[in-house]
Amino acid sequence: MMSAFYFSNFGLAFLIITIWSTLWKGIALWRAARNSHQRWFVALLILQTAGILDMAYIFFWSEKKGKHVR
Repeated sequence: MMSAFYFSNFGLAFLIITIWSTLWKGIALWRAARNSHQRWFVALLILQTAGILDMAYIFFWSEKKGKHVR
């Protein structure tokens, strides 16, 4: 009885983390591709950090909409 409760909570937590990470990864990959940041794109694609690296890229290293730094 207790093991079924544990696994259902673990499964729910895993699902929430997966959705959270996928959302941030999608946004970060889209921005990296749009800004031609090839190295960031590869790093974001390979590394799985539950959205932490993805959020850091979005908020600190990606270019803001409408600004192009060359």
